[in-house]
Amino acid sequence: MRILVQKFGGTSVATPERRAQVVSKVSEAVHSGYSPVVVVSAIGRSGDPYATDTFLNMVKGIYSDLPKRELDLLMSCGEVISGTVLVSTLNSLGFEAVLFTGAHAGIITNDDFGDARIVRVEPGAILEQLANGKVVVVTGFQGITEDGQITTLGRGGSDTTASALGVALEAETIDIYTDVDGIMTADPRIVEDARIIDTVTYNEICQLAYQGAKVIHPRAVEIAMQRNIPLRIKSTFSDAPGTLVTNMHPDRGVGTDITNDRIITGIAHTPSVTQLRVLTENAPDLHLTDKRIFKAMALADISVDFISVQPEAALFTVSDEVSSKAVKILQNMGFEPGVIRSCAKVSIVGAGIAGVPGVMADMVEALSDAGVTILQSADSHTTIWVLVHKEDMATAVQALHRKFQLGV
Repeated sequence: MRILVQKFGGTSVATPERRAQVVSKVSEAVHSGYSPVVVVSAIGRSGDPYATDTFLNMVKGIYSDLPKRELDLLMSCGEVISGTVLVSTLNSLGFEAVLFTGAHAGIITNDDFGDARIVRVEPGAILEQLANGKVVVVTGFQGITEDGQITTLGRGGSDTTASALGVALEAETIDIYTDVDGIMTADPRIVEDARIIDTVTYNEICQLAYQGAKVIHPRAVEIAMQRNIPLRIKSTFSDAPGTLVTNMHPDRGVGTDITNDRIITGIAHTPSVTQLRVLTENAPDLHLTDKRIFKAMALADISVDFISVQPEAALFTVSDEVSSKAVKILQNMGFEPGVIRSCAKVSIVGAGIAGVPGVMADMVEALSDAGVTILQSADSHTTIWVLVHKEDMATAVQALHRKFQLGV
């Protein structure tokens, strides 16, 4: 069998007209000789009747401390509803379709309710239905523990479901359908001449996703990368080719490396972060002090980013919403941290950065000429990050997009 995994987001299944477009994509796959496995998210977004956030708000208005186990049972309902509606639509149009929950699909997870990790996938039941000519619709975002407890996979969970199934079923391709035509060089709401990126490497798209691009979850990319299964980011509502995510050039044979002279692939940004600066130069044991600081953040379930540990200070960022909590913890430890709220992280990402002199100089020059103050910087072999004031975020993204000629 030639298996194709197709994942459709919540906006793609929100109305009868949009579901008709989903069916057309499934029909196209069938007529092209594929056995499609269709992964669906919950219908719509917050405020819509069957959206996951709508369910959560319903119970949180009653009791705010519902255990995570029960919350997962509730959150799994949205995908069951959208999956049933899509199966009904497919059957009404002459397709033989069957609905599998994450449990039916053999998606076994750990018991970290709300953010479960997939341990393994047992795809036998899906393969049996595909062999019988059925279109298999799978509820995304959910799985089951070894002892039968329903779990959900956290943010981007339906993307993760699609990739895990693609790997387990040895699919030819995993198509992630959204409401945009592909991965763009920058957020088009900020940069008018942002364009679709035709091809990116797994590593580049992971970095773009981690740095703020929200078209696909990096965990899904990392899973697909394990077996080098190509991912395509496409729109449900157009026939645009989208963005291909792979280690191979799309026009060449298996094993051929991408040859690309671009240095920068795209610009990503993350708003609403707070920089904390903790002076440690007078601490009796710097190593122990740094360890205590980050251990305290971890115990409080506070995610830290943009970490810079120096002999005289430790700098890091947290989200604005937990900044007051983080400051209080540090004060209770005897520190009086420097605090800069309402910042934004802006990143340039590209596989061509490594070993190329002058990239950081060009980045600094572009931001300086645009009047943007850099509060902090860091780099890796594919990414350079800068921290700026939130009011400078759009200016920074636009200036970097121009500097590296990404709109050309």
